[in-house]
Amino acid sequence: MWRLRRAAVACEVCQSLVKHSSGIKGSLPLQKLHLVSRSIYHSHHPTLKLQRPQLRTSFQQFSSLTNLPLRKLKFSPIKYGYQPRRNFWPARLATRLLKLRYLILGSAVGGGYTAKKTFDQWKDMIPDLSEYKWIVPDIVWEIDEYIDFEKIRKALPNSEDLVKLAPDFDKIVESLNLLKDFFTSGHKLVSEVIGASDLLLLLGSPGETAFRATDHGSESDKHFRKVSDKEKIDQLQEELLHTQLKYQRILERLEKENKELRKLVLQKDDKGIHHRKLKKSLIDMYSEVLDVLSDYDASYNTQDHLPRVVVVGDQSAGKTSVLEMIAQARIFPRGSGEMMTRSPVKVTLSEGPHHVALFKDSSREFDLTKEEDLAALRHEIELRMRKNVKEGCTVSPETISLNVKGPGLQRMVLVDLPGVINTVTSGMAPDTKETIFSISKAYMQNPNAIILCIQDGSVDAERSIVTDLVSQMDPHGRRTIFVLTKVDLAEKNVASPSRIQQIIEGKLFPMKALGYFAVVTGKGNSSESIEAIREYEEEFFQNSKLLKTSMLKAHQVTTRNLSLAVSDCFWKMVRESVEQQADSFKATRFNLETEWKNNYPRLRELDRNELFEKAKNEILDEVISLSQVTPKHWEEILQQSLWERVSTHVIENIYLPAAQTMNSGTFNTTVDIKLKQWTDKQLPNKAVEVAWETLQEEFARFMTEPKGKEHDDIFDKLKEAVKEESIKRHKWNDFAEDSLRVIQHNALEDRSISDKQQWDAAIYFMEEALQARLKDTENAIENMVGPDWKKRWLYWKNRTQEQCVHNETKNELEKMLKCNEEHPAYLASDEITTVRKNLESRGVEVDPSLIKDTWHQVYRRHFLKTALNHCNLCRRGFYYYQRHFVDSELECNDVVLFWRIQRMLAITANTLRQQLTNTEVRRLEKNVKEVLEDFAEDSEKKIKLLTGKRVQLAEDLKKVREIQEKLDAFIEALHQEK
Repeated sequence: MWRLRRAAVACEVCQSLVKHSSGIKGSLPLQKLHLVSRSIYHSHHPTLKLQRPQLRTSFQQFSSLTNLPLRKLKFSPIKYGYQPRRNFWPARLATRLLKLRYLILGSAVGGGYTAKKTFDQWKDMIPDLSEYKWIVPDIVWEIDEYIDFEKIRKALPNSEDLVKLAPDFDKIVESLNLLKDFFTSGHKLVSEVIGASDLLLLLGSPGETAFRATDHGSESDKHFRKVSDKEKIDQLQEELLHTQLKYQRILERLEKENKELRKLVLQKDDKGIHHRKLKKSLIDMYSEVLDVLSDYDASYNTQDHLPRVVVVGDQSAGKTSVLEMIAQARIFPRGSGEMMTRSPVKVTLSEGPHHVALFKDSSREFDLTKEEDLAALRHEIELRMRKNVKEGCTVSPETISLNVKGPGLQRMVLVDLPGVINTVTSGMAPDTKETIFSISKAYMQNPNAIILCIQDGSVDAERSIVTDLVSQMDPHGRRTIFVLTKVDLAEKNVASPSRIQQIIEGKLFPMKALGYFAVVTGKGNSSESIEAIREYEEEFFQNSKLLKTSMLKAHQVTTRNLSLAVSDCFWKMVRESVEQQADSFKATRFNLETEWKNNYPRLRELDRNELFEKAKNEILDEVISLSQVTPKHWEEILQQSLWERVSTHVIENIYLPAAQTMNSGTFNTTVDIKLKQWTDKQLPNKAVEVAWETLQEEFARFMTEPKGKEHDDIFDKLKEAVKEESIKRHKWNDFAEDSLRVIQHNALEDRSISDKQQWDAAIYFMEEALQARLKDTENAIENMVGPDWKKRWLYWKNRTQEQCVHNETKNELEKMLKCNEEHPAYLASDEITTVRKNLESRGVEVDPSLIKDTWHQVYRRHFLKTALNHCNLCRRGFYYYQRHFVDSELECNDVVLFWRIQRMLAITANTLRQQLTNTEVRRLEKNVKEVLEDFAEDSEKKIKLLTGKRVQLAEDLKKVREIQEKLDAFIEALHQEK
């Protein structure tokens, strides 16, 4: 109210001045003076009479902002009656008018600057939504076709018109300077006006948003201001934290809304409403390049220097938890104090409409919003880790590739490594510590790898092992980001908070880093969700003394800020190094192509997989060729192989014992009994073995025989391995022996020879068998008695002492056989004594066992020769056989035996041939296909079986081409994104 009353008074004074402006003292026209100057000049005019309202006798002045009491003004004594009033009112009028006007003007200028600065800060905090343009309907992008923005722009005032509306600051300053010069000549009343002009000048400094009071006040007022400033700083800092957390929540809300919008769009796409082609993301293209590089064998000094984010740290330092917070899902196996990360895990993070994960070599998608899928994903990762770890080892260098997509994820590639340990505990391989160090060094040696060094903040810094390793790999800290985990436990347990500040500022470790961050990875409960951990982290840092006391900066805390910083660093490194890597692979490709042209100019470049496919087709063709073998060929080789297998048993165990009985009835009885026993126990099994061996031999023959000019010896090892593995897996049908036993038994029971041709064939078969045995017997006798006189004279060979004894014994036994050609097969004891004494009389000392051994071979030769002579006699005996040898001295029961054996062999071979062609060849072909499929999935098997310089050169050439093509496509997409 007091301000309104003073404004009313000021208006009355102005009206009076306008009415009585006729007599002005001085030569300066009143109209050309400033408003305040006119009031001062005409106040001294003798004819001027002002009508003023009665003033209050006592009053107090206030500042326009602070309401703090100002010091009272001291007025100079005036001699005229109304002179004090005439001097005070114009000055106060000018002061109030100027204060009111320029206070508003200053507030507008300062407030405008502050609003602009706040808007810029908010604009920087809002995420780049350029990638989500496809979500907005097309009508928004075509709105300029319906609204004329150019016409609206022309209708708005331009900048020059807006400048004319602003006050003339130069004239304002000039007027205030005139006032200051005028009132300094003994008028202390204008001190407040001068203070106002100083205040106006202070408004010219950029960034000021508050004004100071014109008086300085007392010492207590100054102390109050200091306390108030400190409280304001604390309040501003707290507001800054609240603002940051507020916008983080806004970002999360936007991400959720974005996810829902993407789902709606995908649903519309399924219905055919929209048909947009989603291009492969940039990070997916880069991840494919890294996957190809991981399989590439650097045989030509071409090293992989493409950037990755390598996550290293001590065991249980929180590496996996940090990675899970960045991926926004609990995707890794966990255990209390147990080593869970047993091999490197490459995680490719990319943005997508749904939060899913999938492996490089699998099409299954794991929905990370469902707990059962998360559990299945963790189990699958654990199984893959254990599969990679070889027997006798604890960790493996083989990498598991995992892609994680979801809304709001920062695009980057991270590699989670096994935790560095200081001591090998029980159950671990002795070289576990060294293996982990070598794996970590191999990834960190890459000059473009970003090292995310994880340090547990809840334990003593001196216990850390990984910091020394990181400082060795990156001594200048140009690619290292330091992360302090479990800060909540550190703030609770560490006695000196400044120690945490020293850690986060890099003053406590010898290592250097690009940036330092502090995060909280939950309360230690493995069942906590990512949302719960994030809320706990935000709440902790909001109330943390480390942040309130400025030990930590706002941009150094939370995993969200860490994720943004790591992503920025990653892409900066990618842009700086990817083209250089592409050039190096181009040079490598040129060298490999030149080497191939010089060494293999007429051969096509086939890598190991292509060569395997070619060999696979050849092997399958050779297996099919087994079915084209003629039945006659199968039966011939089966019959011959079977007789070779059973001939010894037939001659030694059936024919000779029966023939030496010298009685036809006893001969037939003995033969029938022995054939029955043989058929029941041994013959079917022997026949199946012979058939299986015959199939193997034919299969091996087709597999290994040269194919002329088309034969490629590079496939020989593979074919041999396929043959061995297929035969190993093949098993003959279990029912074959039972059916074969019945057939063989029936064949051997038959004794009826139908015609003379079969009779002659049986005699021929018998002669061949006996001649083969006679030849073997003569060889045995020759080895026993030594070379005969012809070899001794022609080849200068001599007999040994033992051979001489055997020769003397043989001669003595032959004399006895000449005396009795029908001698039985065994020597009597008196005969052995007679032979020994006869030899002793000639000075030859022998023992009974030597006489028996020699007799066995001598009698065997004598018997076989007698049997062959009998065969000649039986050639004309078919007539007597038809009459059952009635009234005939010729008996050919042995011919009938060999006919039965021959017929059994023919029937068995026919049966086995049918089993081979109808069943076993197909089963073998099936086994070959299974073996080839197993080999196709076993890369180590292919590397072992398909070897040679040609294979390796083609393999490297294909890999380099693939890498270069993917790098070129990635670089092109990278430029398009810019």
